[in-house]
Amino acid sequence: MRIRHALTAAATAASVISLGLVTGVPAQAAEYSSALKIKGVQYDAPGSDSNRCSGGNAASEYLTIKNYSRTATVNLKGYVVKDAAGNTFTFRTTHNLQPGDYVKLRGNRGTDSDAKNVVYRQNCNFIWNNDKDTIYLYKSSGARADVHSYTKKSNDRDGNGYITYHG
Repeated sequence: MRIRHALTAAATAASVISLGLVTGVPAQAAEYSSALKIKGVQYDAPGSDSNRCSGGNAASEYLTIKNYSRTATVNLKGYVVKDAAGNTFTFRTTHNLQPGDYVKLRGNRGTDSDAKNVVYRQNCNFIWNNDKDTIYLYKSSGARADVHSYTKKSNDRDGNGYITYHG
């Protein structure tokens, strides 16, 4: 019975493709098979942008990554965050996310903390554009874990500089 069902599903998929009924899907609409996903981004830090290491507000710009697995703990070591311009951050040390746990990847310099769920980029420059950008999350294997594009006008209707992707 399972084989017949699989063949029927395969035949249906082949028919849809041959009829040209498959359309391009935007990158952010794809669901990746990763426990870790981008929960949200504070792409526009409150206040006037100042990327000074002392007294600036780069630490107020952050990306929240959450472990959506119900059972698996995920080590962030080797995961990569990238923007459309190619700016990258690689998690170089062990940072375990328990099921349902999250981490905020912040700009600026600081001390990473599992207890406070924070990792600092050790770079005072802003990474996310205030008007539009694309955020990529890659697994340590190099496979894409999640991706989201945003524009201030379309995705941040309340204008607070924060966009939520996964609840």
